[in-house]
Amino acid sequence: MNEPCNIAARLPELARERPDQVAIRCPGRPGAGGMAAYDVTLDYRSLDVRSDAIAAGLSAHGIGRGVRTVVMVRPGPEFFLLMFALFKSGAVPVLVDPGIDRRALRQCLDEAQPQAFIGIGLAHVARLLLGWAKSARRLVTVGTRWGWGGTTLAKIEAAGAGAGSQLADTAPDDVAAILFTSGSTGVPKGVVYRHRHFVGQVELLRNAFGMEAGGVDLPTFPPFALFDPALGLTSVIPDMDPTRPGSADPRRLHDAIARFGVTQLFGSPALMRVLAEHGQPLPTVTRATSAGAPVPPQVVAKIRELLPTHAQFWTPYGATECLPVAVIEGRELEDTREATEAGAGTCVGRVVAPNVVRIIAIDDAPIPDWGDVRELPAGQVGEITVAGPTTTDSYYNRPQATAAAKIREALGDGGERIVHRMGDVGWFDDQGRLWFCGRKTQRVETAAGPLYTEQAEPVFNTV
Repeated sequence: MNEPCNIAARLPELARERPDQVAIRCPGRPGAGGMAAYDVTLDYRSLDVRSDAIAAGLSAHGIGRGVRTVVMVRPGPEFFLLMFALFKSGAVPVLVDPGIDRRALRQCLDEAQPQAFIGIGLAHVARLLLGWAKSARRLVTVGTRWGWGGTTLAKIEAAGAGAGSQLADTAPDDVAAILFTSGSTGVPKGVVYRHRHFVGQVELLRNAFGMEAGGVDLPTFPPFALFDPALGLTSVIPDMDPTRPGSADPRRLHDAIARFGVTQLFGSPALMRVLAEHGQPLPTVTRATSAGAPVPPQVVAKIRELLPTHAQFWTPYGATECLPVAVIEGRELEDTREATEAGAGTCVGRVVAPNVVRIIAIDDAPIPDWGDVRELPAGQVGEITVAGPTTTDSYYNRPQATAAAKIREALGDGGERIVHRMGDVGWFDDQGRLWFCGRKTQRVETAAGPLYTEQAEPVFNTV
């Protein structure tokens, strides 16, 4: 019998191999000097056993295989226990960025048509007052429940205690989650993740960055911390508001890094700027990664100064719909700075195998079939497309958006695959490196040809 295709499948193995290793460490209560005490931890054994109990309790409560379930819980042990429990039960977590506009958030939840809602008390109050997720009939409160019905996470876990190992026999194409985009390029869309996408993402991250079990990670974007247990890492959840990385207190970040010997750090360009401006060295960090937008060259240079000489600073390129697509290390990125400031765009590096990245002629209309595209050679700017193990195939309840972003490609063996249109424009240089030139929708057509934001803006920024 084949093992289920599920990101949670690795958790029982790690619980046997390294039961006492801390999997998740959370800020907890205030400690000495106003810094977080980090007194809330889950080791791999506890994460596995407790998520088993919660998975069994959720299934008994009607939140099992295929049930779309909104999760609105603060970063902490409950978030990780719930997410792994939902994966184990075969339910489909629905995650929406809590920082987006309220009307957009309601639209996202309406589109997802959730059947269950798990959240802290404040989230349930907002659900009632703002009319969120009216389709949800199964309710679970994390913490104290007041008058809105349903049950609590504590009761769910108690009901499932002692149930033993829980892992649904999920198949690669089964829906694993619905993750809404940030909305930075329009109204957020629900990206349909299948179990093979998550499993493929773990492998790509391991291979692209050389991640090995036993490291200590400081992931400043909580959903990314879900990959840490699958990789055998310890996650130290930082004492900050993840929706406002630019407002993080660098002293709190440095306190966590120093106290727990953090070896790798993940953060947005805004957070990297905070650390760069603070200017304090990061002696234990051997790998820093920044994604979400191009990292300004001066920030790259400063972070590299703060890291040990042997450390690496990676900036992966990708999107919610497929990640990672390409990666570049800070040294090479600095080497391309002059070309960027001369209008070449931002170099995002080499394609992560086994992704297939191709540049096609810019077309604002849907392209149903790959046979209808015109592929461009190296040196020419066009739309970036990706096919690979993490390339998702649809948006939930958004057929028009799906048609605009996905192309079906027939393969030589009689099969087919989905090619994702990134909505970004770029080009390949003669070294096989990918250059990002901006969003397709933000280009400006002129008599002399199109202008692309990431080629034009760096030129003006150097004046």
